[in-house]
Amino acid sequence: MMKFGMNLLLWTSDLQESILPVLESLKTMGYDGVEIPLFDLDVEKYQTWGRRLDDLELQRTAVTVRSDADNPISPDPTIRAKGLEQNRLTLDCCQALGVETLVGPFHSALGSFTGKGPTRDEWQWGVESIRQMAEYAGQCNVMLGVECLNRFECYFLNSHADLARFVKEVDHPHCRAMYDTFHANIEEKSVADALRACGDVLAHVHISENDRSTPGAGGVRWKETFDALKQIGYDGWMVVEAFGLALPELAAATKIWRRMFESEEQLSRDALAFMKSEVAKRW
Repeated sequence: MMKFGMNLLLWTSDLQESILPVLESLKTMGYDGVEIPLFDLDVEKYQTWGRRLDDLELQRTAVTVRSDADNPISPDPTIRAKGLEQNRLTLDCCQALGVETLVGPFHSALGSFTGKGPTRDEWQWGVESIRQMAEYAGQCNVMLGVECLNRFECYFLNSHADLARFVKEVDHPHCRAMYDTFHANIEEKSVADALRACGDVLAHVHISENDRSTPGAGGVRWKETFDALKQIGYDGWMVVEAFGLALPELAAATKIWRRMFESEEQLSRDALAFMKSEVAKRW
C-alpha cells in the first residue's frame, strides 16, 4: 500500500520540542509518516520520541550519512570499522524510534572525493560493510534503502543501475535500494530505464524537485517517473525531500542560496496533493 511521508530536514536536523507543532500539522494534512534525520545518535532520546510519534500515529522512516571520519570505504581499516560501528549505532536508534526503513548514502563519505571513480577495493569494502550492516538491520527489524547520489555529492554510487548491482552483490534480504528523483534528474538519461534497472530491489522513493523546492513545480520528468513507478509495480513509501533556508548548515551543504517557496507548510500541502494526484491517475 502506497504511503506518503515528509522528510523533516525542511525544518530541522534533529528531533526537539520545537518540531512538535510541525508533526501535528503534517498528520492533520494527511501524511502517513515522517522521515527523521539521524545524526545525533542518542538511543535513549529516540525511545522517548518513538512513543511521541506513536501517540501522533505517524509512521517513521529515517535518513543518515557518513563522513570522512567514519567512511565505510576508506583505505584505513580503522576508519572502515568506525563506519560500520556508526551504521550499527544508527540502527539501534532506528529500533528505539520504531523506524521501518533507513535510507541514505551510508555506503561512503558524503562530499568526499578522490579525483576518480570507485576502485575495485572500495567497491568490495562497500559491499562487505553494507552486508554486515544489513545483517544487523535484520536483528533490528529495519530495512536498508541504499541511496545513490549525483556526481557532485558522491563518486561511489551515481547511477541506479550501479546501485542495483551493488545491492545485489550485498545479497541480503534487509538491503534494498531507494530512488531519488533529484539525483536521477541529474544523472540518468532515461528515468524509465533507471527505475526498471532497480525495480526488483526498490524499497523507497524520494520525491524531490530539481531545485529542491515544491515537487511538481519544476523540471523533473514527473510523468515519466510516475508512469515507470506504476509499470514496475512500486507500492511503498513516497517521501518528499525538500530543502530551504531554515538550517544554515544544511543550506550551505545543499547549496540553497535563495528562498524558492512560499512557506514550509504550503510546500508540504502542495507536495502531498501532487503525489496523491499522480498516484490516483495510475494506481
